[in-house]
Amino acid sequence: MQEIANKIDFGYDTLDEAFPLCDAGVTPFGSRVLCQIRTPKHKTKGGIILTSDVRETEHYNTQVAKVIGIGSLAFKNRNTMEAWPEGSWCEVDDFVRIPRYGGDRWSVKTADGDEAIVVIFNDLDLVGKVTGDPLAIKAFL
Repeated sequence: MQEIANKIDFGYDTLDEAFPLCDAGVTPFGSRVLCQIRTPKHKTKGGIILTSDVRETEHYNTQVAKVIGIGSLAFKNRNTMEAWPEGSWCEVDDFVRIPRYGGDRWSVKTADGDEAIVVIFNDLDLVGKVTGDPLAIKAFL
């Protein structure tokens, strides 16, 4: 099953397809960052319908997310509340690498009735800002 998932071309046409509009229903407190994980497709670019196992594997191995909310203390010194000298590492609508495990995760409905997964991380838990195409980053098993 893992070898099959590695070879599938999920072929998202747009960023909106991979990260559909959703309301997480939460505003992050303090130094937390709210992210939306890339949504697995129901079928491949070639039209093959994906099983729930393949979709679940893709979902849990995805480490690319879109920032959809930032707490008021994120990227600030916790003692002085001043911004970090290097500034914020990311802003809302940026794409970031996230840890595979951790964070507080839950699902919400998207505007088209599909399901999106959102997660809250501490600002220090984010791995890095995606500077290239976020759709080009593949999950590895």
